[in-house]
Amino acid sequence: MILFEHVNKTYSNGFQALKDVNLTIEQGEFVAIIGLSGAGKSTLIRTINRMHDITEGTLLVNEVEVNSLKGKSLRKFRRGIGMIFQSFNLVTRTTVLKNVLTAKVPDLPLWRAVLGIFPKKDYIQALEALEQVGILDKAFSRVDQLSGGQQQRVALARTLAQNPQIILADEPVASLDPVTARQVMQDFKKINKEMNISVLINIHHVELALNYADRVIGIKNGSIVFDGSAEAVTPEVLSEIYGGRLEEAV
Repeated sequence: MILFEHVNKTYSNGFQALKDVNLTIEQGEFVAIIGLSGAGKSTLIRTINRMHDITEGTLLVNEVEVNSLKGKSLRKFRRGIGMIFQSFNLVTRTTVLKNVLTAKVPDLPLWRAVLGIFPKKDYIQALEALEQVGILDKAFSRVDQLSGGQQQRVALARTLAQNPQIILADEPVASLDPVTARQVMQDFKKINKEMNISVLINIHHVELALNYADRVIGIKNGSIVFDGSAEAVTPEVLSEIYGGRLEEAV
């Protein structure tokens, strides 16, 4: 479970990105976070794995107070949270399988990590992760030979190899064409339902949010202005979230 209680985030330049955020997200939920650029969507999800520290309030993940973690305990905590980015963050000049195996590096003894020697069980798990996202046949292909959608699936498989309880995705389909974006969203949905992994997606495309997420959170100027089911998102709700800039809700 993820719990925000009166969370605020103010950056060093004085910009307040989150304002009195109160949220409870249960294990296994699929949540889409929508709003204008700069509304606080990315900041919200990046506080969960402590890429950004909160300024005030309490943030608990599975009853662990995130801001209290340091050093080894913080690194261990982050192993249970997968992070997917718009830019994929892959090593493009090596194989798909080797990219997925990088998820296992933090768990290796130093000598294995240096030499790139993985135990058999890690190879099996990496191949299983590729099968889960439908690209097992690409395991020995170089990443730079893949389409954008396939590369995002590699990033998702790498995250699955961590055995996460939570996946955070920051605009994961923003650079993809509409057909590929829907395919990737289907992958997220499948993983969410079959593996009971909580999925939180910061997404620009409202239509995709409504089609795939069970719950939608709307942020405006750092504050939560809507929290409910996808079915409850009406034109009036979108007007509240986006103001006079509804053209950005595409």
